[in-house]
Amino acid sequence: MIETTTGTRWPPARPYRLSLDTYARITGVHPELIRRLVTLGLLDITRDAEGRLWFDPSQVREMATIQRLHLRLNLTYSSLGLVMDLLDRISELERTQQRSRSDRELRWT
Repeated sequence: MIETTTGTRWPPARPYRLSLDTYARITGVHPELIRRLVTLGLLDITRDAEGRLWFDPSQVREMATIQRLHLRLNLTYSSLGLVMDLLDRISELERTQQRSRSDRELRWT
């Protein structure tokens, strides 16, 4: 808890980025595998001046997707990049189609 000068107590704010160790602990994935996935371009990271890896909290969901695809489709990690790119493109096409449909409905009302 963080105490202000007025005596109000607040819980600490969630970090906007996660260290490699914290990310590994949250996702349950060994840090070496995480480094490999970063090298393959499957996870978005930032590096600080000392070269340490930092992860956006949204990458926790990304890791869940990677693990699910790896286990359910029996894909190697190196082939997951292509599958994930295709899934992203499908999602974008669906969003575009939905916007187009909404625009047409607005014009007819």
